[in-house]
Amino acid sequence: MSLINQIINAADEDLRYPTVDELSTLVEFFNSINIRISIINKLKAQERDIIQNASKKLFQLHPEYVAPGGNSSGAKQRALCLRDYSWYLRLITYAVLAGDKDPIEKIGIIGVKEMYNSLGVPIVGMNDAIKCLKESSIKIFETETEKNVIIPYFDYLSNAILN
Repeated sequence: MSLINQIINAADEDLRYPTVDELSTLVEFFNSINIRISIINKLKAQERDIIQNASKKLFQLHPEYVAPGGNSSGAKQRALCLRDYSWYLRLITYAVLAGDKDPIEKIGIIGVKEMYNSLGVPIVGMNDAIKCLKESSIKIFETETEKNVIIPYFDYLSNAILN
């Protein structure tokens, strides 16, 4: 749910108008929309490089994944891993646009641990993969403002995968 929906729903549940603080939060959100759109465009434009750098880092941390018999040892397994990277990066853009972690929760986390466990994918490795994706993504941003907008979404995703 977007920040806007959250504020409207909270006010409606209490049968009241949005408070001054809630409206101020919306003003801050609207003032940040250009930055959010810029972040999304940069992630989209540099997706291939971000994923390539992140996967290289992950496989340095866990060479056993690409060793014979590892979870990403073959071309097909590696392609599936990179597909997941792309999916998670896209999920982060949804959260940035919404100004809320809800898309990560509703689209990205429900059932993910069960899926990875059933496929024999180590959860610790997935957490490391998200951290590598975060590091690789952060490098493309020049301002602390951009980094401060995106970091909490990666951190939330990383923590949610573990819990």
